[in-house]
Order: sequence, then C-alpha cells, then structure tokens
Amino acid sequence: MSESNENTQPAASAEKDPADWVTGDEPATGAQKSYLETLARNTDEDVEPDELTKAEASQKIDELKND
Repeated sequence: MSESNENTQPAASAEKDPADWVTGDEPATGAQKSYLETLARNTDEDVEPDELTKAEASQKIDELKND
C-alpha cells in the first residue's frame, strides 16, 4: 500500500467576530487592559480599558494595531 502525501496542514482557525463571543459582555481581561494601555501610549488615542468589555477591548486592540 502506498501512503498519500496530501497536504496535512491544519485548516486555518476561523476567527469569530468579538460581537458573537459568548463571554464578550464580560469585563476586559487583565491582559487586554495591559495591551491596550501599551498600544494607546504609541497613539494619540485616549483609552479607558477598565470600562470596556472583552469584545470591545478586542475590537479596540485590532483598531490600534492597524493604525
């Protein structure tokens, strides 16, 4: 029997929209808050990470990374 040499790389992980997260309404995590503060220091953006949900923090991180 010959074995197949098919591409066996795992499928790309599907990214779920933060608005659809089950825990998206929970407060932002400590890691998210810290990362947002770091990103905000490099921009003119005012960020209040303590007031954000997990989903909002994730979206803000993406926004600041892409600036």
